[in-house]
Amino acid sequence: MQAWQVHENGEPSEVMRLAEVERPTPGEGQVLLRVRAANINFPDALLCRGQYQVRPPLPFTPGVEICAETEDGRRVIANPVLPYGGFAEYALADARALLPAPESLDDAEAAALHIGYQTGWFGLHRRAHLEAGETLLVHAAAGGVGSAAVQLGKAAGATVIGVVGGADKAAVARELGCDVVVDRRTEDVVAAVKEATGGRGADVIYDPVGGAAYAQSAKLVAFEGRIVVVGFASGTIPSPALNHALVKNYSILGLHWGLYNSKNPKLILHCHEQLTELAARGAIKPLVSERVPLANAAAAVQRVADGVTTGRVAVVMDKGAAA
Repeated sequence: MQAWQVHENGEPSEVMRLAEVERPTPGEGQVLLRVRAANINFPDALLCRGQYQVRPPLPFTPGVEICAETEDGRRVIANPVLPYGGFAEYALADARALLPAPESLDDAEAAALHIGYQTGWFGLHRRAHLEAGETLLVHAAAGGVGSAAVQLGKAAGATVIGVVGGADKAAVARELGCDVVVDRRTEDVVAAVKEATGGRGADVIYDPVGGAAYAQSAKLVAFEGRIVVVGFASGTIPSPALNHALVKNYSILGLHWGLYNSKNPKLILHCHEQLTELAARGAIKPLVSERVPLANAAAAVQRVADGVTTGRVAVVMDKGAAA
């Protein structure tokens, strides 16, 4: 089979190599899956760089989120077990963690429904307890993680403010349903959000960026507001001033979605059922901006790493490629 492998850490476009390799052999409790589509996530770039919290042995195949087919023909969503990731014709996964792919979504959309939307659902509902009528601010609203949070916020009945970088991404954020869009490249984010909220700020702030975005969040969070810390795509991990959280009476909530797999896996299934229902009635639909063949995976991972994409980029297999 064909698979992209990383033999040394570095930028994805430089260290990912397409090779002909043997199909992986499932271990105890694992299944072999034929990959139909693999969604590209920012952690794939971090894996290539050796900067992710999980560091698989070299060489490894990145790709942490797939829509695939089981040997008995079932269409499923899975997180591959590294080092046998999803940017390959076949991958391995934990048999107990397979989720049914929603019939309402195609392969690329189904592959993109999992990590970003689960993270959004847990962040907004399990951690921040977002309520209808509240104001939600989403940083990087046109990106893969942000776009999921925007759709979930709208589905929950919130007023959604999206912060983006650039006119193209602003257009995407509007299409996603943002009630207010702020372009951080041409506008003062703090001033624009305060104006949009009558000076009150946002009840819930969803931050996958960190750095300067978090500093803005601290200035914009409302009384009894909640800042959900999802990641640090900016590369800068902020150091919150806890005295500020005390004086303004807001909460800082961390979200590590992967922990639920080991701490409370039943919640993963419950969340998937909620997402499947939302997708079935059209309340959410992953924005897949690009579908690329397996041969172009490394370049696509690099574009995601560079922050120049919108929505999700998916690697889609030819139906006959893995025959």
